[in-house]
Amino acid sequence: MTPHYPLEGVVSWNMNTTCNYRCSYCTQRFVESRAQWARDLPRFLSAFAALPGDWEIKLSGGEPFRHPHFLDAVESLAAAGLRVSVVTNLSSPDADLARFADATRRKPGVISASLHLEYADATEFRDKLARLGARHAGSVVATCVATRALLPRLPALAAHFAEAGVTLKIQPEKQDRDVIAYSPAERDALLALGGHGGTGHIDPDLSGRPCWAGARYFIVDHTGEAFRCYPARRYRQEHLGNLLTPGFRLRTDAEPCHYSYCNCTVPQQRGMVDTR
Repeated sequence: MTPHYPLEGVVSWNMNTTCNYRCSYCTQRFVESRAQWARDLPRFLSAFAALPGDWEIKLSGGEPFRHPHFLDAVESLAAAGLRVSVVTNLSSPDADLARFADATRRKPGVISASLHLEYADATEFRDKLARLGARHAGSVVATCVATRALLPRLPALAAHFAEAGVTLKIQPEKQDRDVIAYSPAERDALLALGGHGGTGHIDPDLSGRPCWAGARYFIVDHTGEAFRCYPARRYRQEHLGNLLTPGFRLRTDAEPCHYSYCNCTVPQQRGMVDTR
C-alpha cells in the first residue's frame, strides 16, 4: 500500500562535519575531515525556500551548533517560513539553545538531544534539556546509543528522564554503518525500549515498499550533494543532484525502497513508508 502524500516534506541537512566530541561508537569517527561546513549559506537558504510546498529542515552534523553561522542560518530559515528542527549533543551554552528556541517559536520543530555518557552527566543533561523544553514551543526528545555496556542501564535511565518529563529514545549501535550483532536477548531489550527512535524496529528491511523518500524527504550534505535517503548516500545511489545547482530534481511520487536495512527514522516516523 502506498502511504498518503506527506503534506510537509523533510530535509535532513548534514550542514557540517565539525564536532566537539569523539565518541568511541560514533559512525562518523572515520570521516576524513571533521572540520568541514556549509559555506555558501545564502544559496542554501534560497534553495530550501524554493522547495515546492511546506518543508521542515532538520539540522544535523557533526554537531550543528559548531557551524560558525548556525544560529544565523536558523533565524533565516525560520524567517522564510520553514519549520526548523535540530539534532544536537546539547553541549552548547544555554543562551545559544535559548536563541534557537526563540528563533523557531513561530513554526517549531523537534529538538533531538543526543546523550553521550562518555562526555555528559545524565542528570545534568536531563535537567538542561528539561529547561530548554520549557522554553521551546515544539517538542524535545533525548536519544542514546545502546552500546552493549550501556544496554542494561537504559530502562532505569529512561525512567530517570521520564521523572523530568523527558522521553529518552534509543539508537542501536552500529559498526561499519550496520547494526552490531546483538544477541536475541539484547534485541528483545532494545524492542522493549521502543526500538530505534521509538519506531518499534531495530534494523527493518523495507525493500520493495513504496516510500516518499526522494520526493518528500531527502538528505543533503555540507556541499549540497543530495540523495534520496541515508542508505542511498551510503551506497552512492539515487543521487538527486546538487541542491545548489539547476540539475537538482526531486522525485514526484512514492517509489519502492531498494535497501535491506533502512536506518532513516524520519520516513518511518512520519508515515512516508509502511513499516507494518
